[in-house]
Amino acid sequence: MTDVLADLLFVGGPVLTIDGARTRARALAVRDGRILAVGHGLDDLRGPKTEVVDLRGRLLLPGFQDAHVHAVYGGIEMGQCDLTGIVGPEETLTKIREYAESHPGAGWITGSGWSLESFPGGVPTRGLLDRVVPDRPVYLTNRDHHGAWVNTVALGRAGLTRDTPDPADGVINRDAGGEPVGCLQEGAMGLVARLIPPTTFQERLDGLLRAQRLLHSLGITGWQDALLGDQQGHPNPADAYRAAALDGTLTATVTGALWWERDRGAEQIAGLVEARRRFSTGRLTCSTVKIMQDGVAENHTAAMTEPYLDKCGCATANRGLSFVDPAALAEYVTALDGLDFQVHFHALGDRAVREALDAVEAARRANGFRDTRPHLAHLQVIQPDDLPRFRRLGATANIQPLWAAHEPQMDELTIPFLGPERAERQYLFADLLRTGATLAAGSDWPVSDADPIQGMHVAVNRAVPGSTAPAFLPDQRLDLATALAAYTAGTAYVNHRDDSGSLRAGNVADLVVLDRDPFDGPADAIGATKVALTWVSGELVHAAPDA
Repeated sequence: MTDVLADLLFVGGPVLTIDGARTRARALAVRDGRILAVGHGLDDLRGPKTEVVDLRGRLLLPGFQDAHVHAVYGGIEMGQCDLTGIVGPEETLTKIREYAESHPGAGWITGSGWSLESFPGGVPTRGLLDRVVPDRPVYLTNRDHHGAWVNTVALGRAGLTRDTPDPADGVINRDAGGEPVGCLQEGAMGLVARLIPPTTFQERLDGLLRAQRLLHSLGITGWQDALLGDQQGHPNPADAYRAAALDGTLTATVTGALWWERDRGAEQIAGLVEARRRFSTGRLTCSTVKIMQDGVAENHTAAMTEPYLDKCGCATANRGLSFVDPAALAEYVTALDGLDFQVHFHALGDRAVREALDAVEAARRANGFRDTRPHLAHLQVIQPDDLPRFRRLGATANIQPLWAAHEPQMDELTIPFLGPERAERQYLFADLLRTGATLAAGSDWPVSDADPIQGMHVAVNRAVPGSTAPAFLPDQRLDLATALAAYTAGTAYVNHRDDSGSLRAGNVADLVVLDRDPFDGPADAIGATKVALTWVSGELVHAAPDA
């Protein structure tokens, strides 16, 4: 009998290692928060104090990681007027009225999650809000957080009139006479958001811990927070992360992406270096910079190489917005890469994808291939010539699989304005894989559901669970093993967590047990899978009631 015994021993079920050969074992042992052994018979590691977990045929695999999430903001919004999942204008207004009535002392009514498909053209009007909240300012971001709906009081507080010009990085939606209708896109959101009382430190900390409980319940043991900076009523959440890391309440391992302020230039880099030094502690590492290069397709701010179409199918003059000048972007990314920062791009349109790849190429040319692991998130439209550049440049494709499906937002607000040819180049997961790209996966929660299993279902089926719609571009499906690897090993790579993401001796014991083995059923049943148990460094952080 060995002198080294396990603290924790998993037996009685499949153990998916997520190694290159996709091998399986039947047992896994943990000691001191790390994996001691993976194999088929580990009884010699069982001692009198070993806790034995009977998998009962359920699948054990590495903890999921999210490559692009807004955990603190999502947690804060869970405590505000949360419109997530509500579809239909009257249902939405009823929820807003109920929230306002239950919070009579709130100076502002704030929240998020309304669905674009609930309103014509994805643009609700202030008159609707005035019906339910006429006396207080209202500011509600939509599900994708790239647009805000405000009432007349809020517009008045901000002094927005027909004479207010659109900011360079945004749009004020207007009626035929030029009057603001109550919807603000991208940078125009800040015209009202700047007036909202900022969240307190305690609200940010509570939001983080609320989000952490949710994410652990979904099997997520670590993530990359894609926005550590001041943003629309929320001061930088890095202070909440740091406090939780110092006092041990941060149980997840987090990579914080420091926000690049697009209205500033290279002079902000020194501050980013200082923020990296100040906030990186314990389970929190702030070695990434997030650059948002464009907007989203639904409001026609995603940067495209060709113009958007109008409702009649004719080309417009609008090709979307590049928030950072491409030449300057290359300079900034080269400088950041030379300082060992990872760069995390928001790049949704094909022009933004190309500009981000060009910036990575400039950095590689100037600095050589450093282990900075840049990644591009969202990737809704990609030009065919740019697909192999991910492999050549060592840029990871950070995908959000839930969006690759036929839904009203896609079918009514996106495809008609992209046109048939460009619509066929959306969410090219399989093409990226075939050209050798490394895939990581994330949710962008609270923009969309944080559940990795739902994302994997769509990655494999190109349809949301329970949908009767046809598969969306079915040639771009991933197999389940590849989708699982994107949510584990792929994201571990992006987050520089080389001792996680797979089950091998020496790796950290971040583990998840599913309530079944999703490989045993049909592909269209993947979404029914649930998380039973989650461990972080060998410590149980979530157990479902029936686990």
